[in-house]
Amino acid sequence: MQELAFFWHRRDLRLYDNTGLAAALASGRPVLPVFIFDRNILDPLPADDRRVSFLHREVERLAREYAAAGGQLIVRYGTPEQVWSDLLDEWPAARALYTNRDYEPYAKARDQALAARLAERGLAFHDFADHVLLESAAVRTDAGAVYKVFTPYKNRWLSVIQPRNLAERPSQERLAALHRPEGPPPAVPSLEAMGFREASDLEVPPTHVPDDLIARYTEGREQPAAEGTSRLGVHLRFGTISIRELARRAQALNATFLSELIWRDFYSQILDQYPQIVDRAFKPEYDRIGWRNDAAAQADFAAWCEGRTGYPLVDAGMRQLRQTGFMHNRVRMVVASFLTKHLLIDWRWGERWFAQWLLDFDLASNIGGWQWAAGTGVDAAPYFRVFNPSEQARKFDPDCRYIRRWVPEFEDLSYPRPLVEHRWARERALATYKAALGST
Repeated sequence: MQELAFFWHRRDLRLYDNTGLAAALASGRPVLPVFIFDRNILDPLPADDRRVSFLHREVERLAREYAAAGGQLIVRYGTPEQVWSDLLDEWPAARALYTNRDYEPYAKARDQALAARLAERGLAFHDFADHVLLESAAVRTDAGAVYKVFTPYKNRWLSVIQPRNLAERPSQERLAALHRPEGPPPAVPSLEAMGFREASDLEVPPTHVPDDLIARYTEGREQPAAEGTSRLGVHLRFGTISIRELARRAQALNATFLSELIWRDFYSQILDQYPQIVDRAFKPEYDRIGWRNDAAAQADFAAWCEGRTGYPLVDAGMRQLRQTGFMHNRVRMVVASFLTKHLLIDWRWGERWFAQWLLDFDLASNIGGWQWAAGTGVDAAPYFRVFNPSEQARKFDPDCRYIRRWVPEFEDLSYPRPLVEHRWARERALATYKAALGST
């Protein structure tokens, strides 16, 4: 049998500008692409999870594109351990596996174990940087340390980025090197076969945004009622677009937009180097904060989740999240600050709620954002930054367009009174943080 190479799609569901796929296609062996619906990830999710519906649609699209190019995408449902055991038995002529790196703790452990198993069977494991623009090792201090504050990280990032880092990888141009099995392509497992159903309210933003939106991003991104953001987070999360292509456009059009992509690299390298932040504060002393966790806190958390806090901007954001799977970034900061500072509820509760509902959920960015809001993470600002939700609404939604859309009753007598008064809640938060940190 002719030797071949596998390429494993994970967070890179595209044929163009795909680093690992390009390397596999240039290896000299015919390439058999694979995608696995990973039960370790999927089994805890609800049956109507929007992200699973999105993922399934994109895998079906990818399978059609491979078929049009003369190849076949092998799609399986199971644990990676079992699926790869089966595939290696089915394709004994395989000699290598190519893929793109994933920096989450689960993914790193999974890949390390797989690489060891492949080595036992004489197969090479090759992984590549594709999900980010610059990996952690490429952006270090003069002493070789990891940057823990964004601004100096960004300055170094801008000083070391090279055109080659943003250049397109020639993957789509090499599809002639695909393995071409005989017979019809295997079917993609249905949602129902995996225990899911199509999310009826799934709204997927387009994969392309116009140049003028990127050019006006600095001004447009702060108004939650406006269409001033790209909504590309879900596509970057699953790799249905190229981060390099987007960065090249940002370089030419808007430094603020590029800065947001650098934030994404920053949070990714923090998670890569400090995986403990999934469960613990980046600054260990902040794990001493006396978060509320009694019945009253549970009731306040439920009100926050449901958009019943009595603060219209907070409630608008929480309702938008539940109904659409999206929340404007400015509002994300406000609702996270409100939960952790006004209600003194553990940032991990909020992070997990966002992880459940966000269509564009990304572990590194979600944890980074929540620890930023809670003051427990990689942030140069001290913990006493507390957003005033009412002032934020007056500044960024002065005509209440965003609020009226999601909380139409906010001016009615039926609208609940605020759970807490801002000034009192701020003073309580400051006192609690000071007590935990030993300040006087």
